[in-house]
Amino acid sequence: MEKLTHVNERGEAVMVDISQKAVTERFACASGEIHMKKEAFDAICSMTAPKGDVLGTARIAGIMAAKKTPELIPLCHTLLLSSVTIDFEPIAEESVIRCVCKVSLSGKTGAEMEALTGVSVALLTVYDMCKAIDKGMKITNIALKEKSGGKSGHYIAS
Repeated sequence: MEKLTHVNERGEAVMVDISQKAVTERFACASGEIHMKKEAFDAICSMTAPKGDVLGTARIAGIMAAKKTPELIPLCHTLLLSSVTIDFEPIAEESVIRCVCKVSLSGKTGAEMEALTGVSVALLTVYDMCKAIDKGMKITNIALKEKSGGKSGHYIAS
């Protein structure tokens, strides 16, 4: 088994020392979905939800969350992000909104946690803004889809 990087020889949680790592171009992409009743889906797509522009607000929330990841996830490094995008794909036949978060930077460590945090908070914001219509919405399939840069190289989920 590979040695865990966030644990010292005594089993204590530690922040990984990245001081000797090279700066490289980094990229991460994560996605997830929120499943809902047709009524909530239609309100989002027609921009008639009681709380306003759901996807616009969720996009801003996801971008802000990606930037705040080190404040939310213990031991994450603070990164100077070059770009964060949040995109939504409404899937009408399933009443699903798919969210994709892409993060890029030049740095010594990757942006996987930032992409995963961005997509998670964007979908949580959709839930918050539409819970009056559908309290039974389900957030699913949050996963890293791709990452590049750094020692471990390029990863694409199968």
